[in-house]
Amino acid sequence: MSRRKRVYTKPEQRDARYDSALVAKLVSKVMMQGKRALAERIVYAAIDRANEGGESVDPTEVLNRAIENAKPRVEVKSRRVGGATYQVPLEVTQDRQESLAMRWIVNAARSKRGTPMHVALANEIKDASTNQGQVIRKRDETHKMAQANRAFAHFRW
Repeated sequence: MSRRKRVYTKPEQRDARYDSALVAKLVSKVMMQGKRALAERIVYAAIDRANEGGESVDPTEVLNRAIENAKPRVEVKSRRVGGATYQVPLEVTQDRQESLAMRWIVNAARSKRGTPMHVALANEIKDASTNQGQVIRKRDETHKMAQANRAFAHFRW
């Protein structure tokens, strides 16, 4: 019998401007202290700025590519077996991949002190869409850790 509670998924929200669930989730990740209007302004400005100079028809194409590139395929989780703690590599579910990628992009943008958030977020989105930058390093680091600990894969359950 599982000790965990049942996970209930909320109905998918879509944003007003692009009618995209991905943009709505990004707005929620950027939002702090319930200030959704401010978060929407930041995200929309970042998407507009990331698309400057690009010839793509869909404005969210760069964002989709950035999140697709930043998604981790495997991660490690700590498992305690017989008094020892092992880092066990596990495959990441699709929802968690998306959530981690967005969280890493937003945190990388927040760590850039001295630049406005919409500029930093646009730069991180551009970098991730071209497979470079802080977010891609984080994804590669996660993959390397999982690769190094694949000897403990038999502890997964």
